[in-house]
Amino acid sequence: MEAKKQNQAERDSGNVGKIRLGKKTVLIPEMNRATALLIAATFRGFGVDARALETYKGLDLGKEYTSGKECYPCQVTLGDILYFIQKEKERLGPAFDPGQYVYFLPESDGPCRFGLYNRFQRIVLDSFPGLDQLKITSVTTRDGYSFSGILENDKVLDFQKSGYFAVVVADIMDRLLWRIRPYEKEHGTADEFIERSLHKLEKTFERHGPNKGFERILDTLVQIIKEGKALIDPNTPPKPLIGIVGEIFLRTHVQSNQDLIRLLEKYGAEVVNASVAEWANYVSYDGLRTAKAQVRLNLKQRRFSPLWAKLKEMLGFGIDLYYKEYRQNQVYKRVEPIFDLVGDHKISHLEEVLKEEDLFSFDVATEACLSIASIISCGRAGYNGMVNVYPFTCMPSTTTSAVVKPLMSELGIPYLDAAYDSSIQPGREAAIRTFMYQAEQHFRRHGRMKNRPSP
Repeated sequence: MEAKKQNQAERDSGNVGKIRLGKKTVLIPEMNRATALLIAATFRGFGVDARALETYKGLDLGKEYTSGKECYPCQVTLGDILYFIQKEKERLGPAFDPGQYVYFLPESDGPCRFGLYNRFQRIVLDSFPGLDQLKITSVTTRDGYSFSGILENDKVLDFQKSGYFAVVVADIMDRLLWRIRPYEKEHGTADEFIERSLHKLEKTFERHGPNKGFERILDTLVQIIKEGKALIDPNTPPKPLIGIVGEIFLRTHVQSNQDLIRLLEKYGAEVVNASVAEWANYVSYDGLRTAKAQVRLNLKQRRFSPLWAKLKEMLGFGIDLYYKEYRQNQVYKRVEPIFDLVGDHKISHLEEVLKEEDLFSFDVATEACLSIASIISCGRAGYNGMVNVYPFTCMPSTTTSAVVKPLMSELGIPYLDAAYDSSIQPGREAAIRTFMYQAEQHFRRHGRMKNRPSP
């Protein structure tokens, strides 16, 4: 795959943004496996041919066409799409038509570099002959990840409801895996069971997602949870509880974080990772919060012309947040009587934690506000240790580390920073073993709480 030797930096192909999917094949990069599979299945239910990309096999390609200054997830996702194209060209030969594919890559406002991934990757793809025909479609935090302009108008709202439901169900499946695997009767059964169950849920979402048959989907989920619960050895005693926070891609992408959760489990932990739905809820919460502030400012300055637009925006984000919290609570309430899976928190609770401690502010719109508040909340609740996972040089997570390290020291709770950049650090496992020794000592002295709130 030889790139053209020309400067593409100033070239704007117009093939990135809110691009309608139509009959093209949608390519979804994997951040979290369960989420990617269920979102792709939801797309298919709405008549869109979608597939989750294989991940991490093209990392060398991602590195080849980046400088090293980019965020690590940018290298991973770029490698995934280039690897897919390479293999698809080998499979189809002359019949390969890049114009038949749409690459789905959401974005976020700064200061996180995630907001520039799709622009940068557009430049890289345009440097290959013919790949300017492969479009990149994107949803953005600016409008709460609305799919307006991407799907037909009559499908947008139903898809967003079903898509969010898929995110929550995927979170439940992850929590089920982390709850079973440290206590499984037979090694390897939890992973095999979850993989089979995800494929069952894919079919369920394809069938019932378009008509919002959420109760049917929940029936399938409940049955899966009952079957998964039976894999646990009841004679295995409880283990230290470790919470994970940090940058959303690194903490959920198993290959990028070198299977950190499994490594923690190897040294005696039960682990709970922050949810993917947390970010979706935060986007709506932050949109509502920002719109409220703008309404107050317009009223104070008696600027009535833009006031009505901001009131409409505030109402839209408010309804979106209410719906998400309602739907998320519906799922967790359905599974709680069956199995003691970790629940999830409201974003408003995290802001209250920060206000109490006066440590950070939601005015700084990054994941740092979520991670700092979650670490404090979990420390108060009785977690035996916390891990902050992030790409090397990630600004929000470095900020998180600077704020919480002295706090965790005061609370006497083990804390570990885990930064990744694809290299294998020789001292990594030793640091995790030391951390887990400290967590075990904390567990022996203080035990752990019965009700386990989510990081």
